[in-house]
Amino acid sequence: MTQPPSYPTPPVGGPQPATGGVAPPPGPHPQGYAAPPQYAPPQYAPPGYAPPQWYAGPPGPPPPPLSPSGQPLASFGDRLLAWLIDTALASAVSLVLFMPVFLILWWQVFSEMTRTNPDGTLVEPDPGMLFLDFFLPVLLFQLGLLVVMLGLYWLYHVEYLKRGGQTLGKKLMKLRVVPIDPARRLDRRMAGRRWLVQYLAGSLVPGGSYIDGFWQLWDKPWQQCLHDKFAGTVVVKVSS
Repeated sequence: MTQPPSYPTPPVGGPQPATGGVAPPPGPHPQGYAAPPQYAPPQYAPPGYAPPQWYAGPPGPPPPPLSPSGQPLASFGDRLLAWLIDTALASAVSLVLFMPVFLILWWQVFSEMTRTNPDGTLVEPDPGMLFLDFFLPVLLFQLGLLVVMLGLYWLYHVEYLKRGGQTLGKKLMKLRVVPIDPARRLDRRMAGRRWLVQYLAGSLVPGGSYIDGFWQLWDKPWQQCLHDKFAGTVVVKVSS
């Protein structure tokens, strides 16, 4: 009787496949069995094939808007803080200059209204004298205060600003006023036009200062306030 051919006993777990290949099933195999060929990726991509793109995460924030000279425009928050600093400085200067005058006027009126007769009764104040001694000086004082403050504002927001495009508030917030035309330089005329709209028109027109300040929130593309538009300037963010 013919004996069937014998095969070597396969190792436990079946034969080990070659690197990258496929192992044949365990157990006896018919003679002539060959493992399937090792898979190899195509050498050349078919026409129109593109490798898959890996996910790079969500897109970053858009770049800040730039001025015509390529500098980033100042934000509303930075400009508001710079304005608050300049306003606080101007208020402190006016307080130092005019508080002594106000205290002197107040003391004169207080002394007049608390003056007593020899019997201890209060002297009835004369309305005419009260007007001449108190109300008229207060009116003149307020008028003088307005004139002096306008002069101080001119020196600060025009003469000082045109030197480098910065007030103290803008310097602390790293802002600078520049012409919208990069070929020009900030001069007295531009700074004066900004001052006229920002302080005179804003004070004389009811709500004008709010409209002027908030205009930058919807102005495109340079985020200008009305006084910037009138003067042909923009406010940019700088490093110092």
